Amino acid sequence: MMMRGKEVRLQAGTDEHGEKIFKKAGENNIPVKDYVDANSKRFQDFIHSLAVEYTDFVRTTDEDHERRCQAIWTKLNDHIYKDKYEGWYCEGCEGFVTDKEYEENEGVCPDHKKPYTKLSEENYYLRIADYKDQIREAIESDEMRITPSFRKKEFLNLLKDMPDVSISRPKEKVSWGVPVPGDDDQVMYVWIDALANYITVLGYPEKDISDSWPADAQIVGKDILRFHAGIWPTILMALDLPLPKNLLAHGFITVDGQKMSKSIGNVIAPEEILEKHGLMPFRYYFLRHGSTTDDVDFTWDKYEAGYNELANDLGNLVQRLATLCGKNSVSGLEIQKTDMPDFDEKMEAFEFNVAFDLVWSEIQGLNRRIDEEKPWALAKTDPEQAKKVLQTLAQDLLNLCPRLGLFIPETAEKIQEIFTASEISAPKTPLFPKN
Repeated sequence: MMMRGKEVRLQAGTDEHGEKIFKKAGENNIPVKDYVDANSKRFQDFIHSLAVEYTDFVRTTDEDHERRCQAIWTKLNDHIYKDKYEGWYCEGCEGFVTDKEYEENEGVCPDHKKPYTKLSEENYYLRIADYKDQIREAIESDEMRITPSFRKKEFLNLLKDMPDVSISRPKEKVSWGVPVPGDDDQVMYVWIDALANYITVLGYPEKDISDSWPADAQIVGKDILRFHAGIWPTILMALDLPLPKNLLAHGFITVDGQKMSKSIGNVIAPEEILEKHGLMPFRYYFLRHGSTTDDVDFTWDKYEAGYNELANDLGNLVQRLATLCGKNSVSGLEIQKTDMPDFDEKMEAFEFNVAFDLVWSEIQGLNRRIDEEKPWALAKTDPEQAKKVLQTLAQDLLNLCPRLGLFIPETAEKIQEIFTASEISAPKTPLFPKN
C-alpha cells in the first residue's frame, strides 16, 4: 500500500491479561506487571529483528486501553447480561467450548493437546444472538470478507450454533484483568479486553476514528478466526461502527507436518533459524515457500534447499552480472518505475507467496538470458553490443528492487547500491555464500 502512495497504519501489540499470564508469572516468582513488561519488550524486539515495521503498538495493560475498554463495556450494556455458566473451558485457548465441540474433540483441545476443564461460575455474557443474522449477511455478501474462502464456509457453519459468549470472569478466579464497570467482583474476559485494542489504539471512544477505521485487513491466526468473525462484529455493530473489510486468516508453522508442541518436543525457536543464515534467507523461505493462508511446513532440509536456491538464483546472478558490468564499463543506472499488474493483483489478494514467485520468475529469467546471450563471449567480438546487453540485464534486475524489497529488503538495498554505483563491481563477499 505504501508503494502505491497510500497512508498506512499497521498495528501490532501484546495481549497481557488473563489466567495463563497470571499463573506463568507466579510460576516464575515474578510480579505479574514485571512479567508482562519483559514479554512485551521481547515481542517488540523480535518484530524488529524480522525487519517488520508498524505504526502503532498497543499493550492491553496500557492505562488508555483499560479506560477505553471500560467505556466500551458501558456502551455495550444493552447487549450484556449476567448468567451462570456450567461447561467446558480451555485454558490454552482462553475460550469456552460447547458440548458439541467437547464431544467432537473427545474432551481434548486439538491445538493444546490438553483436556478441557469443567467450569461452573457466574459471568457476564454478550448476546451474539442480537446480531447473528446481520453478521451472516455481512459475511455472505463479502461486506466483511473472510480470506481464504474455505474459512468463510467453515465459520458460517459454526455461526449457526454459536452461543452467547462469556465476557467476564470472577475476580476470585482471575484477578489479573480490567475491572468490569460497576462490579468489583468481576474482571473483563479476553474477548472484550483484547478485541477492543483495534479501536482503542486509535483513540475510540474519545476520538473520531473514521480516518483509520474500518481496517482494510485484520490479520489473525486461523484458530482465533471464530472470535474475530463472531464476537468482534457483534461488538462493532453494537457500537454502530463499520466492520473490517477483510479478515485474513493465516495458518500455523508446522514441523515435519506436525504443529509445534512442547509435549511432542518439536518446537524450533525462530531465533534458532535466524542464527543459521541470517534474516534475509529466513524471510525468503517463509514468504516464498509458505502460503499466506495455509500451514507452512518447516524442516531443516527444506530450509537448506531454500537457502541454496536463494544463493544460486539471486546471489550468483548478482555476482556474475556485477563482475561483467564492471569489466565492460556499465554505469549510470537508476531504478525505473515499471508496471507489473499481476504482482499488484496478487498483493491486493494477500497471495504474497504467489506475488513473490512472479518476481522470482523474473530473476530466473535474467539467469537464462545471461546464459543465452553470453555477454562475456560477445565482448570479444562486439564490445559495444555486449555493453548494451549487460546494461539491459542490469537495468531489469535493478527495476525489480522495489518489489523484491517488500520481501527481502536488505538484499534489495544491496543490489541497488551495487548497480547504481558510479563504478559497478561485484561484492567481495557473495550476498549468500554457499555452504
